[in-house]
Amino acid sequence: HYSGLEEAVYRNIQACKELAQTTRTAYGPNGMNKMVINHLEKLFVTNDAATILRELEVQHPAAKMLVMASHMQEQEVGDGTNFVLVFAGVLLELAEDLLRMGLSVSEASYIVIEGYEKACKKALEILPDLVCSSAKNLRDVEEVASLLHTSVMSKQYGNEQFLAKLIAQACVSILPDSGHFNVDNIRVCKIVGAGISASSVLHGMVFKKETEGDVTSVKDAKIAVYSCPFDGMITETKGTVLIKNAEELMNFSKGEENLMDLQVKAIADSGANVVVTGGKVADMALHYANKYNLMLVRLNSKWDLRRLCKTVGATALPRLTPPTLEEMGHCDSVYLSEVGDTQVVVFKHEKEDGAISTILIRGSTDNLMDDIERAVDDGVNTFKVLTRDKRLVPGGGATEIELAKQITSYGETCPGLDQYAIKKFAEAFEAIPRALAENSGVKANEVISKLYAVHQEGNKNVGFDIEAETAAVKDMLEAGVLDTYLGKSWGIKLATNAAVTVLRVDQIIMAKPAGGPKPPSGKKDWDEDQND
Repeated sequence: HYSGLEEAVYRNIQACKELAQTTRTAYGPNGMNKMVINHLEKLFVTNDAATILRELEVQHPAAKMLVMASHMQEQEVGDGTNFVLVFAGVLLELAEDLLRMGLSVSEASYIVIEGYEKACKKALEILPDLVCSSAKNLRDVEEVASLLHTSVMSKQYGNEQFLAKLIAQACVSILPDSGHFNVDNIRVCKIVGAGISASSVLHGMVFKKETEGDVTSVKDAKIAVYSCPFDGMITETKGTVLIKNAEELMNFSKGEENLMDLQVKAIADSGANVVVTGGKVADMALHYANKYNLMLVRLNSKWDLRRLCKTVGATALPRLTPPTLEEMGHCDSVYLSEVGDTQVVVFKHEKEDGAISTILIRGSTDNLMDDIERAVDDGVNTFKVLTRDKRLVPGGGATEIELAKQITSYGETCPGLDQYAIKKFAEAFEAIPRALAENSGVKANEVISKLYAVHQEGNKNVGFDIEAETAAVKDMLEAGVLDTYLGKSWGIKLATNAAVTVLRVDQIIMAKPAGGPKPPSGKKDWDEDQND
C-alpha cells in the first residue's frame, strides 16, 4: 500500500499515460483516425493530435499539463504535437518504473527529474550533429514540395504528392523578399464536390458569395471598401414630416433618391468600379450601382473585410464617401465564378508576389475537406519553420534511435543514481519508431532491434520503412522523409518540461466552494406585484 503522497504521484502519471495512449495510435501516416464529438455535438474525424486535444475536455490537472505542452508546440512550430504527447507519456511511464524501485517517492522523483533534465540537455547538444541536409532554395516549388512531403503525409497518406505541390505553389508565390513569411496569408476555401485532385491554387482571395448587382466581372479593378451598409444615411434622431398633398409626397421621396444618386455617382466618378460593403445593400442603392456599372460585393465577416483590404491595399471607409486614390484598392480582375454548384467571387492578382494566396479545396464530404485543411495548415507551418531555420533531420524514427543510442552511452559514463533516469530517457525515444511500427501492423521489437543494429554501424539516417510489408528499414535521406530541426528540438524540450512538471507534483489541492447554508431558491417572480 502507498501513502497518500505516493498515490497522488502514481495517479497523475496514470492520467497522463491514458491521454498519451489516445493519441499514440494516431501517430504517423498509418495512424488510426479518432472520431471526436465535442461539447457542441460537432463531429470530427481526424488523426491530428492538435485537433483531438482542442476538442477534448481534459479534466485531470496533470493531464492538462501535457495538453498545454502540445498547445505550445502547435503555437511555436505548428506541427509535431503528437510527438510531444507520445514522448512525454512514455517519459512518465518509465519514471513510474524507477519510482517503484524502492526509494521514497520524494527522493526518487528528485533523482528522476535530475536525470531527465541532464539527458534533455545532452539530447539538444547531440541534435545539431544529426542534421542530414538543409533547404537550399525556398523559392523553388519542386524543392519546397519535397520538404513538405513528410508533414502532409502524416495527415493525408496517399495524397501527399499532390497536396505538397499545391501548398508549395501557394507559399512560394507569396514569400516576400524580406523572408518574413506570415501563415495567415495562405487562405483556404472549401467547396463540396469533385475530388481532392480538383483542388487548385489562386493568387488573391476567394469568397463563397454571389455579387449583389448585375455586373459580374471587372478587369483592372479599382476597389472601394466600406465597413458600413450600402444605404442612405439614417438620422440619429427621429423626425416627423407633415405631408399635405401628393406633390409633397413625390418631392419627399425624390429628394431621397437624388441624394442616393449623387452619393453613388460620386463613388463612380472617383474611378472606383467595384464596391465591397460590410453591411446590407438597400434596393435603391443597388439600382443606382447598376445604373453606374458598379460591381457590388457584400461580405458579412469583418475579418474577411480586413483581409481583403490587406490583399488589395484598400482602406475600409466608415461612411459612403467617395474614396481618394490612396484609399482605393487595386487588383487585376474581380469576377463571379462557379465551382461545382457554388457561386464564388474571386479577387485575382496576376502578380506572383501577391499578398495573399488561396488554396481551393474540393472534396466529397465536409469532414474530408476539414482533414485536408488541417494537412494544409501543417504544411504551411512547416514552410514557416523552414524560413526560420533551414536545417532538417531524418524522419521515420532515425533521429530518435540515434539519440537513444548516444544518450545510453552518455548515461553509462555518469556516476550516481541519475544514470538510471538518463538511460530511461534514452529508452523513451524508442516509443516513436515503436508507434510507427505498431500502427503499420509490424512487430515493433523487430524494427527497433534492426534500427539499433544499423545505427551501431554508423548509418545515422536509417529509419523505419513504412511502405514495406515486413519490419524493414531504409535510408530516410534518400527516401525524402525529413523532419524540421526546430520541430524536433522544441518537441524534446516541451515534452521533457511537461513530464518533469508532472513529476514535481505530489499533491493536487482542489479549491472547492466554501460550505455554509445555501441561499433560498424562493419562488419565481417574488418581486412582482401580486395584485396584477
